[in-house]
Amino acid sequence: MNNLKKIGLTALGTAMVASSAQAASLSVSGGTSIFFGGEDNSNAGNGWSMTDQIDFNASGEMDNGMTISLYLQLDGGTAPFDDRTLKIDTGDMGVLTFSGHGASGPVGAWDDITPSANEESWGTALGGTVDGPTNDATMDNAFIYDYVVTDGIAVKAAYDTSKGTDLESSTSIGVAYTGMEGLTVKAAMGENNAAADQADLSVMGITYAMGPVTVGYQSNETDYGTGVDEDFTAYGISYAVTDDVSVSYGASTLDYGDTQEDQDSSAVSISFTAGGVAISASHQTTDNVAGTAASDNTGYEINFSFAF
Repeated sequence: MNNLKKIGLTALGTAMVASSAQAASLSVSGGTSIFFGGEDNSNAGNGWSMTDQIDFNASGEMDNGMTISLYLQLDGGTAPFDDRTLKIDTGDMGVLTFSGHGASGPVGAWDDITPSANEESWGTALGGTVDGPTNDATMDNAFIYDYVVTDGIAVKAAYDTSKGTDLESSTSIGVAYTGMEGLTVKAAMGENNAAADQADLSVMGITYAMGPVTVGYQSNETDYGTGVDEDFTAYGISYAVTDDVSVSYGASTLDYGDTQEDQDSSAVSISFTAGGVAISASHQTTDNVAGTAASDNTGYEINFSFAF
């Protein structure tokens, strides 16, 4: 009798699993790369390394028509998971995302939209650590909302919950316009309240594509309560030589609101793709790294990437 009960429960469990599998979809993808990088002003030793990740995506439709999606990224550098998000797609009412880690609000997502074949003008790793274009909150355990207002106009908002040593929560909101062929305009404003020196943030970027050529301009501001304000500007141009080969040039300036020198960066990038294989490279020059006078450096990198 006990065996019959056990068989019956096993059959019921199998049926429930099968029913759930029919209502949901699961996909697995991944990628890896071989990376080589270096710089002129230091001897970092072996410049070779690798990256790896496996992406799990699961989604299912609820009885009310909403779609629930789960994304988990398995990365060799973190345990057990790196990026992870839960999305609720309501259809006409927009998409609500809860980001455990890895997603960005409008300020972080649009901090530099200038075109590039590989890295941004400031993006190659250098000794002394190049300052980035904005100072957004980390967006871990944060809510992100995307809503399409009409064709060509979309709104993106974020609420970064207070955690750890954060002073209080942070919010941001932005608008993207794509209503004219080839033209993209994105603007956002927000705040970073992670520390006592709270910051007000704003970003604005524009790109325009004309056939194989894309040009772009970016302007950001960080206004601290008591710290040093920062103004970031950048421009870039990319050219699609063929469907598989692209080249780009970009330059940026970070202006500090005190006696520090401007951080000036420029970079040339190239990329080649063929199926699941991509090769990309950048060569970057930065003067006055992080505002330090005469702290100039040059960095370079090449990536051999494989997707599966």
